Amino acid sequence: MSTFPNEASFIKGHLNTISPVPIAFPDTYQPPLQDYSKKILVFPVDLPAPPERKTEPSGSSSETINVVFKAAKPPISFPLAVSTSDTVATIKQQLASQSRAPSADIQRLLLKGKVLADAKLLKEYGVAEGAVINLMVKPGSHWDGTETTPVPAPLTSAAPSPAIPSPRHRPSRSTSPIPALVISGDENSQSPVPLDLDTTFPPTSESGPEISAYHSTISSPGFWDRLHLFLRTEFPHKEDAASAFENFLLASKGSLTAGEIAKIRDQVGVVGMSGT
Repeated sequence: MSTFPNEASFIKGHLNTISPVPIAFPDTYQPPLQDYSKKILVFPVDLPAPPERKTEPSGSSSETINVVFKAAKPPISFPLAVSTSDTVATIKQQLASQSRAPSADIQRLLLKGKVLADAKLLKEYGVAEGAVINLMVKPGSHWDGTETTPVPAPLTSAAPSPAIPSPRHRPSRSTSPIPALVISGDENSQSPVPLDLDTTFPPTSESGPEISAYHSTISSPGFWDRLHLFLRTEFPHKEDAASAFENFLLASKGSLTAGEIAKIRDQVGVVGMSGT
């Protein structure tokens, strides 16, 4: 019993020595269940208020406006009430249902020179009440404003489009009577033998100056150069202007020589098929 105070003093001193030493727990340490808190601690966090929903003005999301679809060739207009929330493809279908309008698959709609994409909404282009939208057809398509369901025309440079016929090709026959022509038969025969002849004749020399003036005009490379510049202003694509120029030149090939055609192509810079 005499050593107990000494042991108590030792233990007390030892505890005082190790008490400042930090306790390190291994990664796999799990505290006993009785040490867990019986009440889950909740820390309040101040959250900002949700943003207010922006409401669009009444009628701005889907508005019906009146626009005019205007074509230059042929000169025809189609006033139509459309919805700004519709796609351009839907509006093409709506326009195609109008009388004398082209079918939707060959339509090209332009606003201030910009082509409207089928997948976009009309309101994305800022189309307002009373706007004028230009109506064209795709290159190679035919539409004259009289057909309700036009079909695309095949693209070929071998078949020229209808053009003004050359005066040299215009039929002009004289129907004035001519004296009957007979030839004699055998030398010993006294009865003449009648000979049936075609009493129609080609144009007389009176039309000569007209043909010469026409030929001097169409054989001039400057005339075709000015025509090509005019077609470039009428067609937005260079290929379309070249195709139209080729059709006019093919229609006049019967009145031009190979040398004249070569000079025209050198002047304009448009080469035909096989370099002709």
